[in-house]
Amino acid sequence: MERHVISTSRAPAAIGPYSQAIFAQGKFLFLSGQIGMMPDGSMAGDTIEAQSRQVIMNLRCLLDAAGLDPGDLVKTTIYLKDMADFAVVNDIYSEMVGSEPPARATVQVAKLPKDALVEIDGIAIAPV
Repeated sequence: MERHVISTSRAPAAIGPYSQAIFAQGKFLFLSGQIGMMPDGSMAGDTIEAQSRQVIMNLRCLLDAAGLDPGDLVKTTIYLKDMADFAVVNDIYSEMVGSEPPARATVQVAKLPKDALVEIDGIAIAPV
């Protein structure tokens, strides 16, 4: 299987033994979960709005590094510390995905890395 690591300094480095993203078969991009961490390793803030916007920025930077854009996303998962933040995150997320959003799941979790409030991962597919 053809496998290529995607990495960019425009998004935070992995904080564990994983890659920022993996391009497989020259077609599928698997995006590791992104939290509201800036490229320098600091958190974007302590509000759901600030962290959500940074998560979206990180995802966009990784997609760009692979030559893709948000319209190429086919599946995402949103992990929330508090489901009460759903509407805020949903509004910010919708700015990225536009009128033809990918399939998605949203779940509440007990805890996220770095005590983040939100994390999003995704799968994109390169246009034919």
